[in-house]
Amino acid sequence: MKSIEKMGFEEATPIQAQTIPLALEGSDIIGQAQTGTGKTAAFGIPLMEKIDIKADHVQGIVIAPTRELAIQVSEELFKLGYGKRARVLAVYGGQDIDRQIRALKKKPHIIVGTPGRLIDHINRKNIRLGEVSTVVLDEADEMLNMGFIEDIESILSNVPAERQTLLFSATMPDPIRKIAEKFMKEPKLVKVKAKEMTVSSIEQYYLELREGEKFDTLARLLDIQTPELAIVFGRTKRRVDELSSALNIRGYMAEGIHGDLSQAKRLSVLKKFKEGSIDVLVATDVAARGLDISGVTHVYNFDIPQDPESYVHRIGRTGRAGKKGMAVTFVTPRERGQLYAVENTTKKRMIKMKAPTLSEALEGQQKAVTDRIISTVEQEDLSLYTSTAEELLQKYSASDLVASVLKLLTKEPDSTPVKLTEEAPMPMRRDRNRSSSSSNRQRNGRSTSPQGRKDYGNKRSRSTGQRRERTSK
Repeated sequence: MKSIEKMGFEEATPIQAQTIPLALEGSDIIGQAQTGTGKTAAFGIPLMEKIDIKADHVQGIVIAPTRELAIQVSEELFKLGYGKRARVLAVYGGQDIDRQIRALKKKPHIIVGTPGRLIDHINRKNIRLGEVSTVVLDEADEMLNMGFIEDIESILSNVPAERQTLLFSATMPDPIRKIAEKFMKEPKLVKVKAKEMTVSSIEQYYLELREGEKFDTLARLLDIQTPELAIVFGRTKRRVDELSSALNIRGYMAEGIHGDLSQAKRLSVLKKFKEGSIDVLVATDVAARGLDISGVTHVYNFDIPQDPESYVHRIGRTGRAGKKGMAVTFVTPRERGQLYAVENTTKKRMIKMKAPTLSEALEGQQKAVTDRIISTVEQEDLSLYTSTAEELLQKYSASDLVASVLKLLTKEPDSTPVKLTEEAPMPMRRDRNRSSSSSNRQRNGRSTSPQGRKDYGNKRSRSTGQRRERTSK
C-alpha cells in the first residue's frame, strides 16, 4: 500500500477496478483496454501481491511488444514493488546481452521482456520458467501486428500449465482469440467501454489539407499554439527522419524516434524530451508505444494512423493526470475514410479546424512573447536593468522600445525550403464490427472523392511529374 500511495494513486481506473479483484482470486483474465487506462497497475498490483520475496526464482513474466514498453512497465512494477523490495528486470533487444546475463544471475522475481530477447535467454538457459506462476501479455494485438505470435506461443509452452495468465489487448482479432483458447483457462473478460477510449480532457481537432500543405500548417500551429511539449506522429521511419530535420531547419528544437535508432540514442532522445531540452518529439507508432512522459500538451498526427486503435494510443500521450491536452489530425481528401473510422470507434466527433494563415502564426508568436514579457515584469527583479531602461526612454519612445523587444524575441515564420518525401496513405485496417459502407459517407455535404494535389509548399503550384520528392517553401 505504501508503494501505491507513493505513486499518487487515489482512485482506481475502470480497468483496475474490474481486473484487480479477479486477478487476486487467481482467475485468468482478458483485459480489453487502451494505453493510458492504467492497465499496468491493473496487472502489476496483484502480481506484486503474489510475489514471494524470499524465493530466488522467476515468479512472473510480462511480455511486451517494444523496448520502450518493456522499460516503462518494468519501471512501474519496480515502483509498485518498492515496499516489498521485489526485484524486477527488463530484457530487450538493443542492449548488451552479457549485461542482461549478469543481471539475471541476481535472481529477479519478475522479468519484463520483448518476445525475441526472452526466447534468446530461454534458449541459452539464462531464464528458467519452471516455477513461473503468472504470465502477462501486454498489448497482445500489437505483438500480433509485429509478427511475434509464434514467439509468444513458444514462451507460453515453456511455462507450467498451472499458472495464471493475464492478456491485455486493445482489440481481439482471431489469432489473439486462438491464443486465449489454447493457453488460458476459462478467462474472465474485462472490457473498457468504447466511450472510455478517449478522455474528455483531450480536445480533438482535424484539418483537411492537401499533402503539400501539411508541413507549413504544422509549423504555423506550433507558432500559434506554442506547446510546452509536443509529439508529432509520422507514418514511416523515413517520414520521422525528414520531419525532424525539416523542423530543425525551420528553427524548432525537434528530434525523431523510431525502431532503427540504437537503444542508447532512443533513451538519449527521450531524456532530452522529458527534460525539455527539445520541444518536439517526432515518432512512429511503434516507437511511441509505452511512452509515459508527463507534460505533453499537444499531439499532432501529421499522418493519420492506419487504424483507429493507433489513434487512441497516439492521443493518449496527452491529457493525462487530469490535465488538458490537444490532438490535431491532418487529413487529406482521400483519407476521409480513416477519419470516419476513427470517429466511429472512439464515439467522438472531431472538430474541424481552419488552417492557420501566415499572419496568424506571427500573431501567435507575438502573443507568446508578450506573455513572457508580462510574466517577467510581474515576477522578476528588474532593478539591475532599470537605469539602462530609463536612459533608453530618454532617447526613444516607450512604444518603439517595446516594439523592438517584441521583434527581437519573436520567432518570425520561416519559409526556408525543406524536402519531404511523399508518403502514400496505407490501407485502412477496418474494425470488424464496423459497416464497410461507413467510410463512404459524406460529411456535412462534402464530397469524399480523392482530389488532393501532391505539391509541398505554401504556394499553389500544380504537380508536374512523378518525382517522389517535393520542396516545401
